[in-house]
Amino acid sequence: MTSYFFDSSALVKCYQPEPGSARVESILLSVGGKFCISRLTLAEIRSAFAIKTRTGSVSRMESKFLVRRFQEDVISNKFEVSPLLDSDFSTAGFLLEQYAFDHRLRTLDALQLAVALKLKRSEKLDYFVAADKVLCDVAALEGMAVINPDVP
Repeated sequence: MTSYFFDSSALVKCYQPEPGSARVESILLSVGGKFCISRLTLAEIRSAFAIKTRTGSVSRMESKFLVRRFQEDVISNKFEVSPLLDSDFSTAGFLLEQYAFDHRLRTLDALQLAVALKLKRSEKLDYFVAADKVLCDVAALEGMAVINPDVP
């Protein structure tokens, strides 16, 4: 069974068509795939759709509908939600100290990556999926196999 960790930047493509959506959909349709997200994604996905509403990509009603679809997928266990632990905050701090001076690694991205690294260390993760070049670059530097759906 192949396991994937989805950062919010990639997961949002499952709910709203944009470049990279087809690749995300093909991963999510893979037979026997296991799909993980962090608890942080439960908040970040709402932020992503709020941004799409403010920028005019979707209406407020459509945004609420998309968030409901996401919530239904979480409730139905389409995604395994990994908790954020104190150790994840420590790892994120290390990642920021290690990479943020030379890469534009942001705090929440470092937290997402920390959760993915925890899963990788426990051999519960094969691929890190993100549509953020900086985050993908840092994940690769940490030895993760990376999929950026925006890159063919």
